Amino acid sequence: MNQSFKYIVKRIAFDENYQPSDRTRLTTNFANLARGDQRHDNLCKAIKMINSRFNTLATWDNPNNDRYSVDLEIIHVDVDVEGNGQSFPTIEVLKTYIVDNKTNQRIEGIVGNNFSSYIRDYDFSVLLLEHNQDKDQFSVPNNYGELHGNMFKDFLKSDTYTQNFSKLPVICLSVSNNKTYYRTANRHPVLGTEYLPNEPSLTEQYFKKMGMDVRYFMPPNSVAPYAFYFCGDLLNDYTNLELISTLSTMETFQKIYRPEIYNANASAGEVYRPSLKHRDFSLTQIDYDREERSRLAIEQGKWAEENFIKPYGEVLNTWSANYSSNPA
Repeated sequence: MNQSFKYIVKRIAFDENYQPSDRTRLTTNFANLARGDQRHDNLCKAIKMINSRFNTLATWDNPNNDRYSVDLEIIHVDVDVEGNGQSFPTIEVLKTYIVDNKTNQRIEGIVGNNFSSYIRDYDFSVLLLEHNQDKDQFSVPNNYGELHGNMFKDFLKSDTYTQNFSKLPVICLSVSNNKTYYRTANRHPVLGTEYLPNEPSLTEQYFKKMGMDVRYFMPPNSVAPYAFYFCGDLLNDYTNLELISTLSTMETFQKIYRPEIYNANASAGEVYRPSLKHRDFSLTQIDYDREERSRLAIEQGKWAEENFIKPYGEVLNTWSANYSSNPA
């Protein structure tokens, strides 16, 4: 029987007064917005965008487009590897709640949405770069992403997860800017038009190690498809309001972070090739430092290497190998 790690969940409200904790990855979308001279203005504008988008998608019994608002919690997960009280920050995700201003109900939404991980920083920005240094052809190391994937699956199976969350997570990310996507005839009332990629991306393969499948949908009045990563049945396990809470939240972040794709002035066609070099797009007037994000990803990956991968290397490798052999 494989020994599980101990996971600790902490919750932080994401609102106009949010300030990142010292254990938050500073490249995370919500943390990037919450720093600098424009932090309060950034947060207010982002929250307003989320609420406006939610109401344009939840149109039934909502004649004035103001019935709903979205509350967000940052879910911070630490892992205690040795059970001695020493913990390391593993992942951060977002939890949505839907506030029905007509009935005064606060409805539970989806956990996941955004996905932030120091270990993923190590895998993508340290391990992968070092593995491909001075090589002519790109490749991935043996067992690439297995430790991260096994820890994520272990967390989802843990008592800590089931005590805190009623459904499995859905994570909504940008499409890959080096793949081609093809429109299908399949349409969902909330998620919109489904697209299929020409081939799996490295991110798809990485999330597969986490036990997650992916589908691509372009929602109504959006201009590009999104990648939805999930564990069960994306179209039937969640209510329309739950799905809208994820869409409105992540569409807002992607418009800010990748306006060339998600705030473009023309929408994706039958064959779609996303590009960050696209010039016909609009800015959101919200400050976001993409150059800092790229630089910090490497720094954060090295920090994870020094503070987690190296100190616990033998324990982690043995645990992950046992988990892969005995996932139950």
